Amino acid sequence: MNQPARALIGSGAALIVSALVVVHAVAGESWQVALTSATGLVLHGAQASVVTHNGQRAVRLVEEPGYNGEAYAIVPGPALQDGTIEVDVAGRPAEGANDAARGFAGIAFRVRSDHSAFEYFYLRPTNGRADDQLRRNHSTQYASHPDFPWQRLREETPGVYESYVDLVPSEWTHVRIDFRDRRAALYVNRAVQPVLIVKDLKLAPASGGVALWIGTGTEAFFRDLRVTTSGS
Repeated sequence: MNQPARALIGSGAALIVSALVVVHAVAGESWQVALTSATGLVLHGAQASVVTHNGQRAVRLVEEPGYNGEAYAIVPGPALQDGTIEVDVAGRPAEGANDAARGFAGIAFRVRSDHSAFEYFYLRPTNGRADDQLRRNHSTQYASHPDFPWQRLREETPGVYESYVDLVPSEWTHVRIDFRDRRAALYVNRAVQPVLIVKDLKLAPASGGVALWIGTGTEAFFRDLRVTTSGS
């Protein structure tokens, strides 16, 4: 890891926010954010706290009260264009959420510094063992903000950007995303094969931040984020 990145991990929140924009990752770098503290998270429509969930210290994310939009927390680290992101996540519908809530939780990448666009993969934990095959087929999702939300992708290309995987609400689930150029793959619970492959990421490749993402009506927990960069 280069010197600016090393300084970033051990410094205060002000340096982290600044470096997120101006420091770019070098191919082959890797870094880890344990997510045992909310320090350094850049919140966007989300509230963060630190809790113990299923025996593990983690960051808890919920939406800001009354918020209507994309809710996420950008994590400290250099901006990157291509690489691998791994994290343990547990999602469930928040208390008082409506029947459409699924515990949506995932990872956004290539997040622009002005929050105008990003790519993301997420899970719908309550779908994984639903007694309905069509709902099970919607357990994972790729989407792209702002022009390709899940509704548009499902309507225009049904089944292409979603897949089934076994999930249990509130249980820790290991997620890995590999992405390079316009291709990305989602792996769940350390499976050798991806559960979802996307060969046409909707945004032009560009460096950006990494964020913990939650959907409407969600309470989610995140721990042990690891990022490894790749480059041309």
